[in-house]
Amino acid sequence: MLEEALHRQPPGASVAKSAVVAGRTDAGVHATGQVVHVDVVPLASPSGRIPVSPEGIPDLTRMTGRWNRLLPGDVRVLGARVAPAGFDARFSAIRRHYRYRVSDAPWGVDPLRRHDTLAWNRPLSTDAMNAAAEELLGLHDFAAYCKQRDTGTTIRELQRLEWERVDEHLLEVRVSADAFCHSMVRSLVGVLLLVGDGRRSDAWPAKVLASGIRDSAVAPAHGLTLLGVDYPPDAELAARAEQTRNVRTSPAARE
Repeated sequence: MLEEALHRQPPGASVAKSAVVAGRTDAGVHATGQVVHVDVVPLASPSGRIPVSPEGIPDLTRMTGRWNRLLPGDVRVLGARVAPAGFDARFSAIRRHYRYRVSDAPWGVDPLRRHDTLAWNRPLSTDAMNAAAEELLGLHDFAAYCKQRDTGTTIRELQRLEWERVDEHLLEVRVSADAFCHSMVRSLVGVLLLVGDGRRSDAWPAKVLASGIRDSAVAPAHGLTLLGVDYPPDAELAARAEQTRNVRTSPAARE
């Protein structure tokens, strides 16, 4: 949808390549802080009624309005600017932040929250889930928590995995890492929910991690939201992108 809008109303003479996103979320996952970049061919001269910069880029505030008129109501462009040299929305990122919402109310989910909150029909213990989560933090091979793919690495540095009860029956987990492999956040949540309701011990998630074997406990997509993406200072963007493209190895493999 966004790529179609960009091709119909390009921020230049044309869009040279496909859009690149910071977080390739599963179908059904929400995002309030997605970051996208596109490479464009600059305009050789002003065209139409929108002012054009000396670099050949039309006024991006005006362009944002045009894109939003083309997009469906559940997709919005919040802002646009010319990216610094070396910027890559995906590979320059140093950290992604996600939130997953769960209701353990016996009656299910508040109807106004049904599209972004999972209903869990058993009481949940944040203490048990946080104790289990603590053992998963750090640099590990998260193959057991990732959907298998033929290429790429499953080595990730999990920096935050913290549950909080924010209302009587509403829980949120905040998850941050340098990057996430396919379905990783939903798999972490799914395993921890089984700890939280008492069906599994708080030692079980770490055993799953060590086994390297993917478990079937994957939480549904609709409870997950990408909240934001962190980047280094502009001068470090290109170097970070190059570093990220290199295949990582686990601490055990380096020893």
